[in-house]
Amino acid sequence: MNVSLYIAKRYLRSKSSNNAINIITYIALVGVILGTASLFVVLSGFAGLKDFTLQFSSIVDPDLKAEASTGKSFDLSETEIEKLNKLENVAFYSKIIEERAIIAFKDKNTIATIKGVDKNYPKVVNVDTIMEYGSWLDQKSNQLVVGWGISNTLSLGVLDFTKPLNLYVPKPGKGQITSAKNAYNTISAINVGVFYINETINDTYIYSSIDLTKNLLNYDPNQITSIEFKLKDGADEDEAKADIQSVLGDKVLIKNRDQLNDALYKMLNTENLAVYLIFTLVLIIAFFNVVGSLIMMILDKKRSLNTLFNIGVTIKDIRKIFFLQGSLMSVVGGFIGLGLALIVIVLQKVFNLVMITPTLAYPVTIKPENFLIAFFTITILGVVASKIASVRITKSLVKTF
Repeated sequence: MNVSLYIAKRYLRSKSSNNAINIITYIALVGVILGTASLFVVLSGFAGLKDFTLQFSSIVDPDLKAEASTGKSFDLSETEIEKLNKLENVAFYSKIIEERAIIAFKDKNTIATIKGVDKNYPKVVNVDTIMEYGSWLDQKSNQLVVGWGISNTLSLGVLDFTKPLNLYVPKPGKGQITSAKNAYNTISAINVGVFYINETINDTYIYSSIDLTKNLLNYDPNQITSIEFKLKDGADEDEAKADIQSVLGDKVLIKNRDQLNDALYKMLNTENLAVYLIFTLVLIIAFFNVVGSLIMMILDKKRSLNTLFNIGVTIKDIRKIFFLQGSLMSVVGGFIGLGLALIVIVLQKVFNLVMITPTLAYPVTIKPENFLIAFFTITILGVVASKIASVRITKSLVKTF
């Protein structure tokens, strides 16, 4: 058996004759345990918040989306449609036209993004899950489905046939505007439903049929702004992306869900990194206790170290004893801390101990990568702290007695 490891285990389990050293050691161990538990709980909390935030936007996010690489729109030919219909990895796709518009009702108005969708859109996105009340639109009529925020802003109900909505978009072209009537294209429509996704989308989007939006914008029959795709179960995303690109060419950019929400992902990841660094700094401070306890242990064991040195144990091996002791303390404390954190997270998931609102529990998610991040952080800091303490051992120190 490795002599240094054997003695390190003995020192770790045994108590010192000096109660002050025992107290310092216990404080150091508790600091490691609580630091590890706190780090894992916070990482799991942020993972839960990330999943909770993304689940709302992902409801209406397609698996893949093809957008115009230049300008706002592109033409989709009949030949390209036939090729898209034959793609093996694509289950459904929907042609989309999006544009900013003014929506007016009675004496109120607001700016929104009108999203014209075709009949396949409910197959790409499960629209039933987002409908708060009312129904989804009919493709063969001037019907709209508006967001909850827009509905509140305009004091808008559903199926009010006596008071239709008016949509306005500026007319393209050059020259002087002689009247407001000549400045805008306008269409009247009826709101038949209200959807609820998240605050941003609720305040921004209204859905319409693609023909209504096409008429409002004076688009050509084959002109669209994007195509949204739903892939078949088990389909390879990269392969599907390449197939779509080969059909549509360089006129489109194809994005997956992560790329569609890249700003949101960057914000969440930045916040997660910031919190990790803050708690790592707290752990670094906690590991000063580990360094202190090891140095106190070295001073307390000077007589034993002198004996070991006299019987032939090298200074390198003596340093290794306390290096291993500190490392073992960190690993054991890390495992205990992770175990306690896991219990806390499970209790939160089962019993909703912490609530954001009276009906919404704070979301937490247990992810293996967070377990590894916390464990390796503790291990690395423990190794560094043990190394700092163990290098204090010199030949003059052990030969004092």
